[in-house]
Amino acid sequence: MRSVITLSTSAPADDTPRGVGIDGSWLLPLRVIPTEGGPVLHMLKAAAPLRPGVPCPAAPAGDERLHLGEVYFSEVLPGHVKGWKRHSRQTQHFAVPFGRMALVLYDDRPHSPTRGVLCRLELGRPDAYDLLRVPTGVWYAFAAVGNSPALLCNGADIPHDPDEGEKLPLDSPHIPYSWDR
Repeated sequence: MRSVITLSTSAPADDTPRGVGIDGSWLLPLRVIPTEGGPVLHMLKAAAPLRPGVPCPAAPAGDERLHLGEVYFSEVLPGHVKGWKRHSRQTQHFAVPFGRMALVLYDDRPHSPTRGVLCRLELGRPDAYDLLRVPTGVWYAFAAVGNSPALLCNGADIPHDPDEGEKLPLDSPHIPYSWDR
């Protein structure tokens, strides 16, 4: 393992993505618009700047816009972890509109300049409502933080295909991270 990165995800909401230490993974601050009765939470825009120079497998050549194959929600109960998982063709775009979630990424892609890097970050309101891009081939897992459930929303760039994902047990020696912290 080359390095472990723990990020503070609070950043100005200025539509500028920033790297998280893993090649192809970006964090974009999202807008929360206060309204009477509850806020409006942005998540995805067709022109989201999360794809600089990264073609979408389902898009025409040279198209760097965000493409959606499906959107789904994953609720995580306190004390539970979901993962490890990676995709061979699907790019994830995660946001946590409710609760707090710890997300861990691990890059073991053979030709990646960040091979061996592990990144832990925490997403959720009020101070870390961000969109996280997880590129193909990067392992990820996530857990609710605290005593309340958390809700993760994923805007994936292709529809779910059970044959293109791969899973490992949470205690796999392949990934240098322990969820028993």
